[in-house]
Amino acid sequence: MAGYRGLWAVFGCTFMGAAAIAAPPQSKPGETPETRHYEEQLLPLISRHCVACHGGAKPEGKLALDVLKPDFADALARKQWAAVVERLKSGDMPPKDRPRPTEKEIEALTSWLAPRVASAEAAARASQGRVVLRRLNRVEYENTLCDLLAIQAPLKDQLPQDGSADGFDNAGAAHHTSSFLMEKYLEAAATALSLAITNRPKPPPLIAKKYSMKNMHPVRTTTEDVYRIREDGEVVCFCSSEWHNVWVSEFYPPDAGRYRFRISASAVQSPDKPVTFRVTRTGSALMGTTGLIAYFDAPPDKPTVFEFVRHMEPRTTISMLPYGLAGANTVKMVGGQKWDGPGLAIQHVEIEGPLNEAWPPESHRRIFGDLPQKNFKAYNFSDRVEVVSDAPLVDAARILKAFARRAFRRTVAEEDVAPFLAIVKARLEGGNTFEVAVRAALKGILISPEFLFLREKPGTLDDFALASRLSYFLWSTMPDEELLSLAERQELNRPDVLRRQVERMLSHPKAAAFTQNFVGQWLGLREIDATEPSHILYPEFDHLLKVSMIREAELFFEYVLKHDLSLTNFVSSDFTMLNGRLARHYGIAGVNGWEFQRTALPAESHRGGVLTMAGVLKVTANGTTTSPVMRGAWVLDRLLGTPPPPPPENVSAIDPDIRGATTIREQLAKHRSVESCGVCHRQIDPPGFALESFDCIGGWRDWYRVTGNGGEVKVDGRRMAYHKGKNVDPSDVMPDGAKFENIDQFRQLLLRDKPQLARALTAKLIAYSTGRAPQPADRESVESIVKKIEARNYGLRSLVHEIVQSETFRSK
Repeated sequence: MAGYRGLWAVFGCTFMGAAAIAAPPQSKPGETPETRHYEEQLLPLISRHCVACHGGAKPEGKLALDVLKPDFADALARKQWAAVVERLKSGDMPPKDRPRPTEKEIEALTSWLAPRVASAEAAARASQGRVVLRRLNRVEYENTLCDLLAIQAPLKDQLPQDGSADGFDNAGAAHHTSSFLMEKYLEAAATALSLAITNRPKPPPLIAKKYSMKNMHPVRTTTEDVYRIREDGEVVCFCSSEWHNVWVSEFYPPDAGRYRFRISASAVQSPDKPVTFRVTRTGSALMGTTGLIAYFDAPPDKPTVFEFVRHMEPRTTISMLPYGLAGANTVKMVGGQKWDGPGLAIQHVEIEGPLNEAWPPESHRRIFGDLPQKNFKAYNFSDRVEVVSDAPLVDAARILKAFARRAFRRTVAEEDVAPFLAIVKARLEGGNTFEVAVRAALKGILISPEFLFLREKPGTLDDFALASRLSYFLWSTMPDEELLSLAERQELNRPDVLRRQVERMLSHPKAAAFTQNFVGQWLGLREIDATEPSHILYPEFDHLLKVSMIREAELFFEYVLKHDLSLTNFVSSDFTMLNGRLARHYGIAGVNGWEFQRTALPAESHRGGVLTMAGVLKVTANGTTTSPVMRGAWVLDRLLGTPPPPPPENVSAIDPDIRGATTIREQLAKHRSVESCGVCHRQIDPPGFALESFDCIGGWRDWYRVTGNGGEVKVDGRRMAYHKGKNVDPSDVMPDGAKFENIDQFRQLLLRDKPQLARALTAKLIAYSTGRAPQPADRESVESIVKKIEARNYGLRSLVHEIVQSETFRSK
């Protein structure tokens, strides 16, 4: 029996082993045939060729393929797998110095991944739409409330900063909502309603006065002899030192409102050129265009009145300072009476306001119409009035329905208004007055999701959603009455109507918001104040130059848009928009003063297109040094639509040597010699090196300014604090082997692929207009747009039209 048992044991083990081999493998919990195929056939391939860099605790590009699951229903995973497919198909990955999979293996991986990514994206769009729910950003919120209520107020300053995604702060993915934000919305709504609804029985007292600058505090109290005061009260200022910024100290209004200013000024002892001066508003720091009212050009010996209307907050005033004159320390050595240099003469400043065409003002009547007001005394406000009603619930229902239609940007029914009417009823029953009750309901509307968010349903947008998308695209504010009326009649979706509306809207003054908000973010000009150029290396940098940088880009964009010029002008053009300060910076003669004009560019100027604009060159530098990596990445992202991946976390940034011992080219050579770094630097560095001929403030240079050893530098006979460093070398080789010697040749190389330039700008405009950058599923739509504008020489206005007509724009 023992032998039998031993024999049975041997045979039994053999049988059991055979049975185990023959039985199908046990499935893991949650495993499907697809995941099994991935783990058995594709994961080993990824592990061999990708995980060494894209795995572990610090994966390159934050792409961890060792833990990334083929869960295509997950939006983030889907996005990462789409990026993997793109990099594999382009041949960028793996790097050329690493073992590479065979073409057959790459085909097996991409052909399995690509259709699953596309199928999951299509399913997600069908159920959720292409774009996540978007709320109004700070700028849109302020513009919308001001247009809704007919007020002017810096409401965005009451809200926290917006995040950004895909390069823009109106992207849905960047918008988060919190209890803190809702509290701020409540505060902003209360502020707006208080400005819109008046409790005064009559308008505030009108100020209408002409002021002589000789009576102003800065002129009367200065101990420096820099002014010339004439018998007729005219004051001539001969210096541009900031501490002689002369404000109208006798104008200190108690009431906010719109005020009309008339400044009479002229240039003296400046026979051939105007004297430029700036007007600023007190109460806010002068950062970029914040705090600036305008620059003006005072003509020689001819008093000219400069008129403007501005909203002023209580207890604020304006100040004036001439530009480009001598310093106070120089002028006072001679004295204002004997100084023979140019100066700014101010004859008088006339101020009128607050301006009210009717009372109650439009903002009040827009809410309450002609409902009467009665006296409701309050402490220290004996003549205070409030709106009253003989039929409070009837009037409240009418007011709320009209208000909600515009606030919600669509037709509203009784059930939409019912929750807010209930607030009125509850407040009235609680003893509140009619006006207070209605205010509470209006505030409820202004913090409701229907107001704060752009509500869009998956699929084709209805006419109201289309009206909002169009309006926030081109105006950064709510639809006007014409757009709402077209939506109510369901006519806006017609292609011919849409085309007419785009033309109307682009020709409207509100379209300035499109230029400011799109260009400011596309080119990065909103970051103009992020760094301050070194006063040692760049003593010529000043506020007028900074503001001129911004205006050049904005005016250039507007000109290209207005005349439907080719978008290739953003890469290379034979003209730009210049004023005197910027022309001097570029070394171009014949332009004076603040006013901008279309200026033909000499061939030897090396200018043309946004690449060589001083504003772009400043925001792509750090204030002290330039970086080909920063500028090159900017070109790839903003102009070519091929942004490089972020650098690995274990690779330190290169700090340029401002002492001049080594050049940035010599430092970057080490990075390019390492293949894992070189695969990106071969793309990034060429455009960056092409722009090395421009310094931190966009000036042309043949050599670097350094603080260390170098040649002595003199400008207009004055020895500079910086020295002449090594020569600049702007040459390099493109990834395809094409060589260039300078920026002019580089721009011509970019123009070889006009369709790609069009794709890149199309993608930026789609991201800005819809709230999300194009995804792989949008490629066909983008290509269709590019093909259509090719026949019109890639005109920018044509591009805007085609985007609005596209299915991508007209769908959620």
